[in-house]
Amino acid sequence: MSKHKAPGKSDREGISLFELTEMFPDEQSAVDWFEGLIWHNERYCPRCGGFETKPVPKKKPMPYWCKDCRKYFSVRTGTVLECSRLPLRKWVFAIYLVTTNLKSVSSMKLHRDLNVTQKTAWFLIHRIREAWADDSDVFDGTVEIDETFVGGKVRNMDKHKRRGYKSGKHNMATVVGIKERESNKINAQVVPTRTRKDLFPFIEPRVTGRTTIYTDEAAVYASLHNHDIVNHSIEEYVKGQVHINGIESFWSMLKRAHKGTFHKLSAKHLQRYVNEFAGKHCTRNQDTIHQMQGIVVGLVGKRLMYRDLVA
Repeated sequence: MSKHKAPGKSDREGISLFELTEMFPDEQSAVDWFEGLIWHNERYCPRCGGFETKPVPKKKPMPYWCKDCRKYFSVRTGTVLECSRLPLRKWVFAIYLVTTNLKSVSSMKLHRDLNVTQKTAWFLIHRIREAWADDSDVFDGTVEIDETFVGGKVRNMDKHKRRGYKSGKHNMATVVGIKERESNKINAQVVPTRTRKDLFPFIEPRVTGRTTIYTDEAAVYASLHNHDIVNHSIEEYVKGQVHINGIESFWSMLKRAHKGTFHKLSAKHLQRYVNEFAGKHCTRNQDTIHQMQGIVVGLVGKRLMYRDLVA
């Protein structure tokens, strides 16, 4: 039986916490899982790409040594896990919790469930979000485009923070998103404003001459090709096949997570949260273990240091 799949589990099924514990009973089982996914059972040096490697006795200072570049390495090298002292088994359980919680998981819950500090849990989950940082898809089917605001209202801010804001205005970030109906994929990005100069650099590289585009009645979209609208201002929400209910459903999920799980999403880190929900949406029809595998593969070739995260 494959160690990458729970016993008796078919595609598009979940994994219980009890089953996950059986799949990863110790640290070595987690190491084997990561190595199988990252190296595809053919170990190579992540520094130079060489295959002339050998195990190191007692695994010190690292488990493997490369004959080509004469350097030590491990399965963590060249990934977001590099320099992390957390056991890989805790990484597995963290990835599982992020994957299986529809509205994600807070750093406070992760800190309790994994028995790590809240600071460690916060850094850990942001590194996991790096797996979804790539969103360069090009869509040539039918897409829905919309933008939304994420954040709080001025009236809910502390008095000393309200200075500079006009009464009735909000302190929210703008997020634009595009969803392709055929593939169910979503790309979304935080932008400075709702104007053409900020929206079109996101939209234009992701559509082609064959793309059919549906939006609401916002004037900024008027120049798009193959374009049709629903006019929300006159309470028109569906016009045959023309609607943007799919992307609006995604906004709804993001905002429920904002209010129910995180309570506050800082503008500084908002793109990471948006990447997480867009990435999870794109793989929601996969079974749990395949979603987890996709996250691990997405961590390769990336690096996030704590000093950069808090800078």
